[in-house]
Amino acid sequence: MVVAVSGMDSLGERAAKMKEALQKSQTITDSVVSILGSFDSRLSVLETAMRPTQIRTHAIRKAHENIDKTLKTAEVILTQFDAYRQAEAKILKGPHEDLKSYLEAIDQLRHNIHFFSGNKGFKSSDGVLNNANSLLAKAISKLEDEFKQLLALHSKPVEPDRLFECLPESLRPSSESTENHSSGKNHHHEHQNGTLETGSFQHLTLIPPRTLPLLHDLALQMVQAGNQQQLLRIYRDTRSSVMDASLRKLGVEKLSKEDVQKMQWEVLEAKIGRWIHFIRIAVKVLFVGERRVCDQIFEGFDTLRDQCFAECIASSVSMLLSFGDAIARSKTSPEKLFVLLDMYEIMRELLPEIEVVFGGKACNEIRESTFGLTKRLAQTAQETFGDFEEAVEKDATKTAVLDGTVHPLTSYVINYVKFLFDYQSTLKQLFQEFESSGETSSQLATITMRIMQALQTNLDGKSKQFRDPALMHLFLMNNIHYMVRSVRRSEAKDLLGDDWVQRYRRVVQQHANQYKRNAWSKILQCLSTQGLTSSSVGGGSAVSGEGGSGASRGLIIDRFKTFNIQFEELHQKQSQWTVPDSELQESLRLAVAEILLPAYRSFIKRFGPLVESGKNPQKYIRYTAEDLERMLGEFFEGKTSNEPRR
Repeated sequence: MVVAVSGMDSLGERAAKMKEALQKSQTITDSVVSILGSFDSRLSVLETAMRPTQIRTHAIRKAHENIDKTLKTAEVILTQFDAYRQAEAKILKGPHEDLKSYLEAIDQLRHNIHFFSGNKGFKSSDGVLNNANSLLAKAISKLEDEFKQLLALHSKPVEPDRLFECLPESLRPSSESTENHSSGKNHHHEHQNGTLETGSFQHLTLIPPRTLPLLHDLALQMVQAGNQQQLLRIYRDTRSSVMDASLRKLGVEKLSKEDVQKMQWEVLEAKIGRWIHFIRIAVKVLFVGERRVCDQIFEGFDTLRDQCFAECIASSVSMLLSFGDAIARSKTSPEKLFVLLDMYEIMRELLPEIEVVFGGKACNEIRESTFGLTKRLAQTAQETFGDFEEAVEKDATKTAVLDGTVHPLTSYVINYVKFLFDYQSTLKQLFQEFESSGETSSQLATITMRIMQALQTNLDGKSKQFRDPALMHLFLMNNIHYMVRSVRRSEAKDLLGDDWVQRYRRVVQQHANQYKRNAWSKILQCLSTQGLTSSSVGGGSAVSGEGGSGASRGLIIDRFKTFNIQFEELHQKQSQWTVPDSELQESLRLAVAEILLPAYRSFIKRFGPLVESGKNPQKYIRYTAEDLERMLGEFFEGKTSNEPRR
């Protein structure tokens, strides 16, 4: 029991202590709450007291920010003013001394104008802009002058030697004389040899490479200023005169159709030969060089570049094409065919360069004019080619060939035909210009055959002027043999074929046979036994010949007399006739000898003793067979009548 009470007292004590502690904690809590409440009240008062100061501080900070911003704007404006003053100083100084700095100053001035145009709020911006734009206009005007002066300084006519240096070796004039280079026949010689070199053309430097970038920069500034038309005018006026003068130095002339018509053929042919060289040099060297200049100066401005180039060369191209056009439109004649083909060839050769160099819309008219000339040359050549056949057939030249040799017309026509085969590829191209179908080779063969037939027809007509039928056939034999021989030795043989050759060889043989029949049949009758009898005539005695039939000595003497007279006449006449081909000449002599000498030997053997038994036999038997053979060797050599006998 005592234990229990003691425990309870202990528990009560602890409870009392806990209560006391709780009361103290509550007291402390109440005190803290009271303190915190008082602190919150004081903070509220302090915040209220500091609010005006905070407002003033914010305003001050904002003011500082505005001041900084204003200062920065002012600094930018001042920088622009400073840059403007620097640009102005350089521009007023002019571009001549330091073009690079001058161009930089213009760029800076444009930047200033752009800046002040975007800052209209600045009260002086309008005045600044007016001054800057006025200064820019003056600057561009000075640039125009500088561009013009710089371009003119480096725009001198090109000497011919510089142009020749850009040509392949095969096209350069000889060191002896430029006349050889310019001769009309030189191009045809190159054409025949087939060695014309069309590559290896060197670049022509018309303006120094270091100057081109400066001209480009000047052009760029002018374009940006909207001065394209002034730029075009300056370039055209300066460079066009250079192109014209360069061609004139080379030898190019502007000729009309009337000028061409008045010229002697030899003069005109030489001018055509030179023109062929000139247009090749102009297109492949001079105009290509000018195109490169335009491309670099006006890089980035394609339309302006093409327009400047087109207007720069228009006059020069017109000068070149005027001569070709005058030839194409002038009166046609057979000898013009080959120069027309030469001119057509060079235009065809240049077409790839023309397509490139004269590319672009601005050059359309120039390009079309070159194509038009090519077409006209082709048309005129074809007309000339077609007229030639008719001209051959109707040729009425009165040139006499009294010795029966090859007529000038024959050699002219054959040479003409042989030259045609030097131009086979050109003629095929020519036929294709006007024919949509058909074999061009067969066309050439057909036309060639017609020309040959026209020649034969004309020769038949000319042969009628010979009163001696033997000479007439000798004339035809000579001329047709010349045709056959020429064809056999040229490319025409492959085109005309063996049948044509064989057919005309038979014609030659027919005329040779007709010559022998007409020239020798009468004299051969003197060596025949026909008409010789054994009866006495005029007191003459008769002698029995080997054939058992008698012959009158008087008749035999008459036969020898007649033979001598006729042979001497034939020798005198036919030694003046001509067979120019040595093989044909020998063949014809042999053919005559084969019929004459055996008959003479037989006659001498049979009837010679009758004459030799009388007085003066050498008076009647003047020649031995060997004498006749030697004298036949003098036939057809074209001797003059007073030329001594060998």
